[in-house]
Amino acid sequence: MKNLGWRQWLVVLAFALVVTVTGLFAVRTVRRAVYWHNHKDEPIHPWMSIGYIAHSYRVPPYVLTEALGLPPKPDRRPIREIARQQNRSVDEVIAILQNAIVHARPPYPPPGPPPRPPQNEGQTQGRSP
Repeated sequence: MKNLGWRQWLVVLAFALVVTVTGLFAVRTVRRAVYWHNHKDEPIHPWMSIGYIAHSYRVPPYVLTEALGLPPKPDRRPIREIARQQNRSVDEVIAILQNAIVHARPPYPPPGPPPRPPQNEGQTQGRSP
C-alpha cells in the first residue's frame, strides 16, 4: 500500500465526518418516525403541550387553542400551567380539549370520489341532438 499524504488523510477524515453526521441524522429521523407512529391518540396528561396533543391526535393546533380561548400563536406550556393560569382544573382543560378533538375529527372517513357516468361509444358528450 502506498503511504497517504496529508491531503489524502484530510479527504478521508472529511469523508468519515460527513458519513458520521449523515448517519446521526438518519438515526434521529427514523427514531422520530417510529415514535410518532406508536404514539397516536395517547391519553391526555397534564405534562403535555398543545402542540404535542395536536400532533398525537392529528388535529390542527389552532383548534385546541381556540377551544381554550388562547391567542392563535404557538404555546409550548404544559396544559397544567395553562389550567393554572385560567383558574381551571386540569381535568376541566382535558375535557375541553377532548371535546374539541372529537368535534374537529369527522365521525367517519371522507367519501371517495363520485362515480363516473357510463360513456356510450359513438356518442359525443356535451350536446343534445
